[in-house]
Amino acid sequence: MGDDFCFACGENNPIGLHLTFDFDGERIFTRKILPKEFQGYEGAVHGGIISTMLDETMCKFISAKYHQKSLTARLEVRFKFPTPINQEVKITAWQEQCARQSKRRTESSRRRLRQNSRSYRQIER
Repeated sequence: MGDDFCFACGENNPIGLHLTFDFDGERIFTRKILPKEFQGYEGAVHGGIISTMLDETMCKFISAKYHQKSLTARLEVRFKFPTPINQEVKITAWQEQCARQSKRRTESSRRRLRQNSRSYRQIER
């Protein structure tokens, strides 16, 4: 949320991921080569690190697309295969319209966006 000490994107966090993002108006993405320090099982990136990257990319998408700050209320990740260390990982986030889950709902001073298995809370500035 603009914090220079954020683990995912903070420039001043000495042990952080230092993620940077590119937004094309519809999609946002980040690329990172994750070294052995972020390993879980031998040769594979820890799932918590990948989940952190997914979380940060989705929140950055909301910020870039809607100019709103957000916090993740729920994140569910199902990994299909391990992510190898020392190889570039590209994470991309975009909005999909689903008839069942694309509704926006206003709750007093905050809005909750639900999409697929992700939930976000937008916070006031």
